[in-house]
Order: sequence, then structure tokens, then C-alpha cells
Amino acid sequence: MRNTVAFLILPACLLTGTLSLAHVSLQQTAARPELAGVLDFEAQHSADLPKGWGGGPAGTFAVDGQIVHGGRWALRIERDEKSPGGFTSVTKMIPVDFAGTSLELRGFLRTQDVSQFAGLWMREDGDSGGVAFDNMQGRQLKGTTEWTEYSITLPLQKAAKRLYFGVLAAGVGKVWADDLRLLVDGRPIENEPRIELPKTVLDLDREFDGGTAVALKSLSPIQVANLAMLGKVWGFVKYHHPLIAAGKRHWDYELFRVLPKVLAAADAPAARSAVYQWVAALGDLPRCTTCASLQESDLQLRPASTWLTDDALGSELGGMLRAIHRNRPADQQQFYLSLAPGIGNPSFDHELAYGTLTLPDAGYQLLALYRLWNIVEYWFPYRNLLERSWDDELTAFIPRIALASSVDEYKRQLLAFVARIHDTHANLWSSLDARPPVGSCSIPVTMRVIENQMVVAGTTGTASPSASALQRGDVVTALDGVSVTALIERWSPFYAASNQPTRLRDIAASLTRGACGATTIGVSRGNESLTVKAERIAVPPPGSAPRRTHDRTGDTFQKLSPEVAYLKLSSVQASQAAAYIEEAAGTKGLIIDIRNYPSEFVVFALGSHLVDRPTEFARFTIGDPANPGAFHWRGTPLSLVPTAPRYMGKVVILVDESSLSQAEYTAMAFRSAPNAVVVGSTTAGADGNVSPIPLPGGLQSMISGIGVFYPDKRPTQRIGIVPDIDARPTIQGIRSGRDEVLEAALRHILGAGVSAAEIERLAKQ
Repeated sequence: MRNTVAFLILPACLLTGTLSLAHVSLQQTAARPELAGVLDFEAQHSADLPKGWGGGPAGTFAVDGQIVHGGRWALRIERDEKSPGGFTSVTKMIPVDFAGTSLELRGFLRTQDVSQFAGLWMREDGDSGGVAFDNMQGRQLKGTTEWTEYSITLPLQKAAKRLYFGVLAAGVGKVWADDLRLLVDGRPIENEPRIELPKTVLDLDREFDGGTAVALKSLSPIQVANLAMLGKVWGFVKYHHPLIAAGKRHWDYELFRVLPKVLAAADAPAARSAVYQWVAALGDLPRCTTCASLQESDLQLRPASTWLTDDALGSELGGMLRAIHRNRPADQQQFYLSLAPGIGNPSFDHELAYGTLTLPDAGYQLLALYRLWNIVEYWFPYRNLLERSWDDELTAFIPRIALASSVDEYKRQLLAFVARIHDTHANLWSSLDARPPVGSCSIPVTMRVIENQMVVAGTTGTASPSASALQRGDVVTALDGVSVTALIERWSPFYAASNQPTRLRDIAASLTRGACGATTIGVSRGNESLTVKAERIAVPPPGSAPRRTHDRTGDTFQKLSPEVAYLKLSSVQASQAAAYIEEAAGTKGLIIDIRNYPSEFVVFALGSHLVDRPTEFARFTIGDPANPGAFHWRGTPLSLVPTAPRYMGKVVILVDESSLSQAEYTAMAFRSAPNAVVVGSTTAGADGNVSPIPLPGGLQSMISGIGVFYPDKRPTQRIGIVPDIDARPTIQGIRSGRDEVLEAALRHILGAGVSAAEIERLAKQ
């Protein structure tokens, strides 16, 4: 459920909601003349660029007067192997100054030789970034097609302030778009009356928009300790004090107001006094009419609240915080977050990203640390799986982040801090290029960890000299004279992952990145140790390249033999689930390959055809806004309900380190079927709907937002999907072009009577 291309592969499971007219005052105005001629590309153009549209990369899109659907002009996106980036997006933005419940973007598309996918796209942004998104990626519109009308629809979110929409193409090929229409509840948006949205404290308090003016060269141990205390108190008050939880203060800016006093405090009592006066200035604490209480019967994770009685807070400050805790209202609405309807993961609605911030700024850098630390403290369902004391992590990273003297250093220290969360979802997705090794070029090879070594699993652009220096199956032992073992040890602290196989997967993907140009590589090839020369060439930035998969090439559904059916989920279509099962009917076994990320959500559409009775497969925990830090078991476990036609043979589910999040959830569901086994190796160990987290400087992180467990409450986080049959590729297998995981699945289905040579033949690409 992750990737960081802003509108290519946005984190899945974005939340829904509506904009109620009760929250706005309507002001009738003229229609939107700025949209005239823009949606149908008939506006007067300049330099072949569509008027009223932005996007990029430059040189990859223009207006076309030859191939059109209607009128004189259409939009054309044209990409080839030399086009920069991994995709082209043509973009329009309008403010969400209209009311309604749903948005629809319609338009005609035509494609020619599109290698990855093309589509309409639409994204709603609020204070905290994207709150709803679609880009047609799951429909796999590619190849060559004639003019066809397509449509995408989003619920209009109450938090949305800006609407971005347009057309995109990933990979290479040509796409034409024409006659777009943007509808609100089925009505053309250009005719919708404008409304004035209510202003929040975030709109009214602008004191620190230009920066905090907090500049630090060093921090003493007492300053670090005082800042750690401040960070904990700031987060506690944010989620517990009724005034702050209701959004009556710009709590980021209130931090900046007290920060200089805490930095100037000579000792701990002076810092506590400053913080006490700061909180007391909020006014008398209102008595709750119905006070919150912690429900014990379904409690899975208890809030970490024992620190409120810690003598280190002192009687005055400690007493005030305990009073705030006692008087938290049971019905308190949290301004800085909400829980997704029907899902329950937190949406951090009013966390500003401060994208125009000038760094370094020690105040904002501390805010980033405090925000992320407290989100984990109160809203991370796997807080109990952290390896170190979370309080100690806060103290350790205060000087590292506050004293970061450049943008790149700030990003690197945040990467290191996020890595301590041990959640593959929790990365600094906006800034993966800041992870070591840095550089915009890479050797055109695919690396995998095989037999605990970095192995060339494939090459890209094999006609180039840089690729021909390395061969499939080569073990890379050194880069520019530095051993790979030393590089992994040096880089690992900056790679966020739930488990070590996933961390090594990501390091392998970045291993050869660096400065463009020549480099030397130490290689073990068979019994030889070699030093070869290669060249790093320009590649798409981290996160923008297509997801790597380890499944078979070719069609989504394949018959490997009359007895074995194969289905890969990287291009699966939910609408075809019954058809896949009908095609597989009569075979001994169905192999479902989830060594990928599913192109569509098929847990129920496909899983229902694999069971013969209602079958539980997962249960969840969610956070408690009235008791921040508490997580409760949610209802009863989810079940697959049988649907005809039912597949009667063996089911084999293939997984490995590329299986993440939705892929893991899908594997959990399918393995609950009778005669189902999981074959492969450890998965990424991060399941559940994600919750994006904006951070100062326009950065973006996220966490797994709900807890996902087996029906018997066994965990999946960090553990991943443990296979029933362990099967892994070998170096020799890579050299021979074998798929040894698929071979293991075939052996399970066909039995010992089939020769190894026949198994290998069936599994060959």
C-alpha cells in the first residue's frame, strides 16, 4: 500500500467522507469561466502546450490537431525510452470551493503502444496532503486502443481544499485525451455555485509562516532532556486537552512560542515551570460532563500513561497533566485526526506540511520529530513491537534532527528515526533519494539477495556496455573498492523495514546507485573473483519506477499444463474472478502468484471462490480517540463467504520479500481455503491500511494505521506471512533462468511422480 509518486501509486485505502452544507455558507457567483475551453482543449494554445494545464516532464505532452475526438484539438502525451522520469502527468488544479458528495472525471482516451498504463487521474488535497485519489492504474489501460470514454469517481471529502486532475501515461507510448468533463453529483462543475469554506485556527494564526528563527549550533545534555520533556507534554496536551483537541489553538505555533523559554531554562525545574505556565495559559480546564473511561473488555493495547505519575514531572506540572487526563470528554472530537469511516485507521487531517519552509530551521525540525514521535506513541497499533524504549529514541534523536544543518541532513536523520519504527509502511516516502547511496544514476541491473549475497537477478538494456559487464547470477562483492558487507552495515540504519529480509530487499534495489559515470565492481562469478568496469546511467528517481515483481511474464491467467493453472495478481482484474476460476476448473492445482502487489483488490472477489463455507481469515485493532494510545479489538473477524463457481483443486499461494501490505492481506485470506498452502519465503511484514503523515519541509511519511491479526489473534506485523513450504531462489537457479519457488509449487501439486526435468520445464518462463 505504498509508493511515493504523488499520483502514480499513492498509498492505498485513502479514506472517504462528504462535505456537508451545514459546514459552509453558500455564496452564489458566476460560473467558472476559467474552465471554458480547457476541459475540451479548445482554448487558444501557446507553443503547442494546452492552455490552462501544467505538468511534466517538459517535452512529453502537447496539443494535437490531427488525432482528435471532438473539435479541433486534443491532448497528446508521447513518451519514448529517452523520456525523463517514469511517467508523464498533465495537471489542472482548482480550489474545492463547491459543495456536493461525489466528484466524477469523464473523458475520451486513445492509446498507442503504451507499455505500462495510461489513465485519467484525480486527487483531493487537504491541509495534510492527499485525502482521496484514483488514477485508473488497476484497469491496466495499455497497448493500442481506439477512442473510448472512461470515468473515475471520488467521494468529495470534507477535508478537501484543492482538486488536482488530469491525464497520465507511465512507461513509453502515446496517449490522446479529449472532451473531458468534471462533474459534481452529476452536474458540470463550471455551473456549480462557489462557497466560502469556514476558516480554522490554521488559517488565522500566521505568526510563524516565515520560520521560527530558532537557530541552534549545539545542545547541552540538560537542554536535550528538557526538550524531550517538552515534546512529550506537547503531544499529550494535543490529544487530551479539550481546547487543543477541538482545534482552538494552532498547536504547532504554540510550540514555537514556548520553545525559546525551554531552551533558555538553566535546569529541569526551570523548564518544567515554563511548560506549566504555558499550558496553564490555556485557561481553566473545563470539567467533562461525561468523562472518558478505558474499556477493558476488548482492550488489546493499553496507553503508555504511567509517565504521568513520574516524579520527574514535578508536582505542579504532573498534577496539571493528570487533571487533563481525568477530564478528557468521552465524546471529544479530535481536530488533528479522525478515524476512517468503516475502516478505523487514523487520518491526520490538519497536520500541515509547510512545503515552502526554508531549511534549516531548528524549530520546525523539532516539530517534525515531535509530531512523528507522538503519532507513534498514540496512534501506531504496533507500538508494543518497537525494539527500543520509545522515550529513549526521542531523547537520542533530538540533537540529531534539531542540529541538522542542511536539508539533506535533516532528511537523512528523519530517515534514521523512521527506521526505528520497524514498519515497512513507515518510510520517508518523499525523500527516498536521500538514503545512501545517493546519486541520480545506477547500473542497469536488477539486484536481489540470494543465499545471503547480493546477486544480479537480471539486466535492463542489455545491449549497453554498462550492463554487459555484469551477468545474471553474478555475486557483487564490492563497489568502488568497498565491500558490500561494509556498505550494508553503513546504510542499514537509514532503511525502514519491518524485518531484515525487507531491509535487504530495499538495499539491493539501491545498491548500484551513485554518481553518473564509470565505476568498478568486485564480482564473484562461479569460482572466479573478478573486478569489472561498468557505467552508472540515469534512472528514474526512487519510488517512481514500476514495482518489481517476481512472477511470470505473460498473461494474467495461464495454463502451465492441463493439470496446473496459474494466476498472477500483478495484473489481476476483480471483475474477471469467476472467469479465472472457470478456466481453472478441472485442474489439479491453482497457483496464485502474489510475489507482487495486486493490481486490484481481489480478497473477496476471488477468495469467495476458494472456500466451501464461511471462513474467518483476519481481525483488526483500532485506536480510541477518547483514550489516545489505546487499541481495541474491532468486532468479529472478517470472513470469506462461498460463491459459485468454487475451485475444487489444490491452491498454492506464492509469496516472498516483494509481497507487501495488500499482498500479505490477500495471502492471509486465500490460505484460509481448504487445501491451500503458502510457498515461498518471508514477506514484508507490514499489513493494514496506511495513514499518511505530512512533515515540515513538504515531506511525507506514513504508518500502518490499523492492527491486522489472524482470527486467533496471532500477529502478522514484522513477522509477515510465514510459508508452509519454504522455497527460495538459488544463485545457480538464477544463472540458469529457473523459478525455483514456482517449481516447489508444481511439485506440491503434481507429486513425486513427475520428474525434476519436467517440473523445471513447466516452470520455465
